[in-house]
Amino acid sequence: MADNGPSGLLEACVVVGVSNERLKELYQLQGREKELPLVEAEVLQVHAPPFVTKESSSFEQAHAPAFSRVQKRRSFKKKRERGALTAIDPTKTNESAVAYSDALSVPQNIDLIALPQLCFPDGLRITSESKKDAYHFLVFTDVFGNQTHGVVAQYCKSIQYQDNEIYQNGNQSTKPQRLYTQYSICVISKYPYYNSLRDCLSCFLLELKTSRMSEFEEQVKEFSAKLALVPIPPPGPLHVVFNLRPLQIELPSRLEPDRTVVDLDLHLPFLCFKPKQILQIISSILMEQRIVFLSTDWAKLTLVAESFMIYIHPLCWQHPFVPVLSRQMLDFIMAPTAYLMGCHTYHFDEVAEEMDDLVLIDIDEGTVSSSGSDTLKLPEVPLTAKDFFIYRAKELQLHYDLDLCHVGTCTDINELRAHRRQWQRKINTVILNVTLELIVNIFSEVREFLNYEHRVFNSEEFLRSRETNDHAFYKKVLDTHIFHTFLRDRLNRKKDAFTQMELNTCSETRRLRAMKESPRRPTVEEMSHKYSRAETGLNKRLGMSMPNLADSRLLTVPVRHTSMKTMLSHYGSWSPSRLIKTFKLPDFPPPLAYHYVQNYYNELINQLSKAISMVNPDDSALLARYYYLRGLVNSVAGRHVDALRDFQSLYKTDMDIFPAKLVNTLVESLPAEERKSAERRTELKRLMSHVKRDSERERSRPLDGGSVKRFELPKKHLHMDDFVRRVQESGIVKDLGTIQRLFEALTVGQQKQVDPDTFRFFYNFWKETEAAAQDVDLPAIVLEHLETNECVYKLSSSVKTSHGVGKIAMTQRRLFLLTEGRLGYIEITKFRDIEEVKISSAPFLLLRIPSLKIKTSFRKESFEANLKSECDLWHLMIKEMWAGRKMADDHKDPQFMEQALTNALLMDAVVGILQTQKAVYAATKLAYFDKMKSEVPMMVPKTTSETLKHKINPSLDLMSPQAVDVLLYTPGHLGVSDLNGGGNPKLWCAISDGKVLVFDATSWSMQQNSVQVGTSRLNCMLAVNQQQLWIGSQDSFIYIINPHSMSCNKQLTEHRVEVTGLALEERTDKYSQMVAYSCSAEGTVIVWDVSSLQVKRHFRISCDRLQSIEIHNGMLWCGARDCLIEVRRNGTVHRKMSLPDHLLSSPGGFSSFLLFNESEQLWAGFADAGELCMWHCRDLTRPIIRIQLKDCTGVVCMIKVKKQIWVGCRGHSSTGKARGKIYVLNIDRCTVEKELVAHTDSVQTLCSAEDRYVLSGAAQEDGKIGIWKVE
Repeated sequence: MADNGPSGLLEACVVVGVSNERLKELYQLQGREKELPLVEAEVLQVHAPPFVTKESSSFEQAHAPAFSRVQKRRSFKKKRERGALTAIDPTKTNESAVAYSDALSVPQNIDLIALPQLCFPDGLRITSESKKDAYHFLVFTDVFGNQTHGVVAQYCKSIQYQDNEIYQNGNQSTKPQRLYTQYSICVISKYPYYNSLRDCLSCFLLELKTSRMSEFEEQVKEFSAKLALVPIPPPGPLHVVFNLRPLQIELPSRLEPDRTVVDLDLHLPFLCFKPKQILQIISSILMEQRIVFLSTDWAKLTLVAESFMIYIHPLCWQHPFVPVLSRQMLDFIMAPTAYLMGCHTYHFDEVAEEMDDLVLIDIDEGTVSSSGSDTLKLPEVPLTAKDFFIYRAKELQLHYDLDLCHVGTCTDINELRAHRRQWQRKINTVILNVTLELIVNIFSEVREFLNYEHRVFNSEEFLRSRETNDHAFYKKVLDTHIFHTFLRDRLNRKKDAFTQMELNTCSETRRLRAMKESPRRPTVEEMSHKYSRAETGLNKRLGMSMPNLADSRLLTVPVRHTSMKTMLSHYGSWSPSRLIKTFKLPDFPPPLAYHYVQNYYNELINQLSKAISMVNPDDSALLARYYYLRGLVNSVAGRHVDALRDFQSLYKTDMDIFPAKLVNTLVESLPAEERKSAERRTELKRLMSHVKRDSERERSRPLDGGSVKRFELPKKHLHMDDFVRRVQESGIVKDLGTIQRLFEALTVGQQKQVDPDTFRFFYNFWKETEAAAQDVDLPAIVLEHLETNECVYKLSSSVKTSHGVGKIAMTQRRLFLLTEGRLGYIEITKFRDIEEVKISSAPFLLLRIPSLKIKTSFRKESFEANLKSECDLWHLMIKEMWAGRKMADDHKDPQFMEQALTNALLMDAVVGILQTQKAVYAATKLAYFDKMKSEVPMMVPKTTSETLKHKINPSLDLMSPQAVDVLLYTPGHLGVSDLNGGGNPKLWCAISDGKVLVFDATSWSMQQNSVQVGTSRLNCMLAVNQQQLWIGSQDSFIYIINPHSMSCNKQLTEHRVEVTGLALEERTDKYSQMVAYSCSAEGTVIVWDVSSLQVKRHFRISCDRLQSIEIHNGMLWCGARDCLIEVRRNGTVHRKMSLPDHLLSSPGGFSSFLLFNESEQLWAGFADAGELCMWHCRDLTRPIIRIQLKDCTGVVCMIKVKKQIWVGCRGHSSTGKARGKIYVLNIDRCTVEKELVAHTDSVQTLCSAEDRYVLSGAAQEDGKIGIWKVE
């Protein structure tokens, strides 16, 4: 079977024990020796699917009954004389059986040589007393790191010897001498279904105890064949249930596609260890130590070790993982690499003596120690994460019996088991939350030190941002393979439980800070949480012109002012959001007869079809699981075309569980006739094309998921391009223009390249200044005067001023004086209040000392400070901040202020490292806004300034601005979780290459969970309902986003070319179907049933590039490049309007149109003309009204807001530069009421926010979103 083919619960079943020949020999030793020696176990049987095939069915029907005990065995025989495998019962051996087994396909990653040792890790011994059945668990790993899992059942059988014959549970009783031998049955699966497989084996052993030994092999084969019929449920809210008398077995599904199955009791480690020891073990795993678990119970070894693997999700152990070592395998402990292994406590001393740096974990005693000492000398996890975890662990309700106190005695074993499963599922979910919170607390801020474009992690800066006491932990963890893989996933923007919890726990302050380009500095709010110090709390380095690079003053530890319960109330959690449903499989057929198995598959398919028909169409998640299961069964049953149709249904229900590899295997293996049949169906032909294309794209991707680099200082001279890349990697600045100006500043008067020493001095100065700011503790009396989000970015040395002696401090909003002696606060000015900044000279003895004068609007006298050598620098910085503040206020764009602040701090760094006469001149290269102020008037027209409310930059995380292609506002909803602003109104913004950003429309802060929908440009958006947001793409797909989960797991693939328009028809009443329309560029219109996402009808319109559609009085209006068409519901044309005569030669044609129900007006804009035209819909013969738009070269978009039309255009300024303008028209008077200078590039899109605001998005040169007030 192909590796990517559908597989059932069972991968293989192996029987291990002692052959009959060896048993005879051992029996003859009885009486001669006091104790029989250990026996070497052998593989006696191997059973692996497929158990029946279509080709073998004719042979069965001709030579045997439909289901018979004498069917051919597919088992391994081992003859001692030729080293082959043997059966338990030699009387059943025949030539055909051996020949048939030669072709048996054994799973590649199962080592049959080592398996007997793992099935009997303590060795196998013939005994005179029967032993109880025992179970333990195994993990097998191949060279590629793929794991399979085994559950081993050891059971005892008696043997008797008489007249040179051995009888096992025989009937002859002439003074038999009874001995006992053990056999192991190992069930191997691709999935870690430990509890379920143990239950299956328990049922099977019950059956074996009442059967003859002669039937043993056939029974094992039947048991294996039954398990092979069990399909594995896909990730999500559907579990599979089947009967294996006397128990009902439930197979849980994975919680998420990237998580493993959780079918074990995750609370076991909490019963064995205290929270502190659990943290030590997790720390050891994260640091990739050599770890050995020890226990007297073999079962505990794997269960506990696997629990810890689940605890560290999404990090993944990368090294050897062998939780059970037999006594013959103890030399594995000598491996030079990191590993996680387990062995019997009996070997504790032996293992401890082998190596000095082993982490020894005694599960029975609950201790963690080192092989060199009784204690573990590894760094502990960070203090905050540790405290939080211990608090949460103490709240866990770990004892099942406490949950039974109020319950009566259950007389139904399956009901009792169901209650236990429900309790276990609940406690497992809580533990998954607790452990995920721990991982998030440890690594939550890693993403802030990532450069996604260059795939760089600045480990030094991340380490510097950690608490001092935690450095030892992070130094070890950051160099591990496990962390490297975690970084790779973060750089790939993987959406997993970690990402979701990190987002949920991100405070609004951090989210707003993430939207700013300004360098990292502690805010007033953060300063207020620091320990108060006896000294002044002012760091001397901020008052120096050049930092002391050798001074490594450490950060202070924040005080925990809030209680742990308060922290918990604000802490997000992760858990499965859906109730679990179960699907019960039909009773197993005789599993070794082909036609019985096919009948079973038919019955299973019919049951799944019935379940699909009964599911509410709105419950797409459950529908998807049924489609997946039916597709899986269809593929196994040989119905390949039906399987493809089921998997194709996942596009409309849940693409997250689409089995791409399986479908690709199906497509590649389709017989010629079935391929022709599939290609006759349009949707399947397209599915096969998509799968083939995606498979080729997947093969072209790097196998390791992409590289991860650590930031390093350069070792050779840097030209402009290299310098830009290095600065962006460092995380100092991202903006290309700013970095180019910095390059000019650092290369003033010399060859245009930056030498490595200059870059190193600059980088160190910047980072040291940043670190020094972390050490600033302003007195409480000063903090009272500042905003909570203000940061001190620059502090002068102690100077004489007109307000007394002190230090001048600069924040992003103001300048203030920290008076010396008794620390106090004197405000100098806010940047927006400055009227003039100049340098003058003050007499001092026979010298004239440079002084800085600042004139403000709220104070008559000027502020003067004798800054001496710092005067020129402060003059430059304050002028840049003043200019940036004015521009930010005029344009309502706070990013201008952040850019000015970055420029000022770069000036400080340039002057600090150059230390020459040309340093101040070099710094002037960075005075971007001050030069704009002097060179170009920054006046914004009054109408624009009064109407503009705010501007936001969606391209903040990118190296250059990106065009805003589509905007959509969705109102808030009551009853939705407030976590992460779930119930707040949102602004959806589509930028380049399929990226959708989401803003909280109450604060205009960007949500961190952007959604990637394909890789092509997005053309249109439509909010269909609270669960569906449709996006039309250039790649011809309609992507459907769930606004609550922020996930895109549905696609509509019926269009053939790019989707250009979407529209929603209002329902006449609450019981009528909701219908949506979509159109594509070649003229196809598709009508959709929103609930089922099925096509109701489709038709084709003859036109030149269909661009948009609208529903108006039950009619569909279509806007094309060459005409506007009114279409009836059946697709027939009712009316058609061509381009006006004076625009017939215009190559761009129509660009947009609007309809007004009340006035029956049709408005249209044109791509190459600066005018609008209006038709009277009731009488198209009336003259067209034309409205000219001044300074407009083309209309791009239009929306209606109340009695107004807002028109987004492109145009040019008087200097010839591109700019975007918005015209506001009154529809009653047909006049332009407002002309707004909106952007520095054309306006690409407009949307309305509840008729209170209009939002505009600009093309790439500008790339910003404007928020405008509606009057």
